[in-house]
Amino acid sequence: MAFFTSSIVKILALLLLFSGPHTPTSNARTPLRIQEKENQKVVILISSDGFRFGYQHKTSTPNIHRLIKEGTEARTGLIPIFPTITFPNHYSIVTGLYPPYHGIINNRFPDPITGETFTTSNVNPKWWLGEPIWQTVVDQGYNAAVIFWPGAEVTKGSWTCPKQFCPKYNKSITFVDRVDLALGYLDLPESERPVFFGIYFSDPDSQGRKVGPDHPSITEAVARIDSVIGRLIDGLEKRGIFDDINVIMLGDHGMVVTCDQRVIFLDDLSPWITILSELVKSITPLLAITPPNNVSASEVVSKMNEGLSSNKVENGKYLKMYLKEDLPERLHYADSYRIPPIIGLLGEGFKVELERSKSKKECAGAHGYDNAFFSMRTIFMA
Repeated sequence: MAFFTSSIVKILALLLLFSGPHTPTSNARTPLRIQEKENQKVVILISSDGFRFGYQHKTSTPNIHRLIKEGTEARTGLIPIFPTITFPNHYSIVTGLYPPYHGIINNRFPDPITGETFTTSNVNPKWWLGEPIWQTVVDQGYNAAVIFWPGAEVTKGSWTCPKQFCPKYNKSITFVDRVDLALGYLDLPESERPVFFGIYFSDPDSQGRKVGPDHPSITEAVARIDSVIGRLIDGLEKRGIFDDINVIMLGDHGMVVTCDQRVIFLDDLSPWITILSELVKSITPLLAITPPNNVSASEVVSKMNEGLSSNKVENGKYLKMYLKEDLPERLHYADSYRIPPIIGLLGEGFKVELERSKSKKECAGAHGYDNAFFSMRTIFMA
């Protein structure tokens, strides 16, 4: 396959799980290899946050390339959903829905009706719409194990985030320990053994946001991810079940370098319009604005675009404002009351700040941009 979109990963995983004949599990401790051939399949879904497409070629990654060699890959990368941000993408992967329909439109956002703010630690099910794959698996009478995947701790429907299979997020738990935990689940009696696993690794995003995609620490992070994939493969082989397990490895978004020279300052628009900080619900790379009470959203968009296109605003041509309903349809980012009325799309590697400061001209990494940018692509292999 040439490329893949993250919103159909759930469909693929369900096909791998339930496309063949299944019978209810018994209480016997049946060897998994025998059970695999006769009854149910097992899917291990692995996410490596911020694993930009191409990172797999930065250094020797024998274990990742083994998955590719013995399976398939998106040869030109996985196209994430918009916005190319961690929580919206991870929840799209497991629900098969775009953000307006599963509710997680950003990593942080306010509810315009209640005034409450969603953050990444919020597990209230009212925010999380749709049905994640682990809930689907439990509905079918099987167990699912989810290790730190965004949204896993949200209890809804048949999914209770059982302590045994759904540990509370703890970033101090090493990647090796996460893999060992999953392997331990495969040693359980057949009646308890999960058939779906979701495992989340925060690298190389943790490094990429600090130093950008081309720093040596990215290469080191990629090597560490490859090492834990190797540990997983070794554990499956020692149990004699590697050939029976469907392993899917992917990322949630890419990464691009961004520097302080590539900034649009909203206060530079003051000759045309004043953008109050309290009206900015998200600033960069996804600019989202609510208009003041006495001004229409269309008027705000018009005045901002007038200033941005005037050649009098530094880097102004790299930001374009839209009413959300006028965004390119391919972005699928309009049909939710949670999305602010005004959205700004930035040029690749540019960022927005409210006002000028004396910050140093340093570079780092960012994501969240238009998913049409190749730099936002990530990996997919199965």
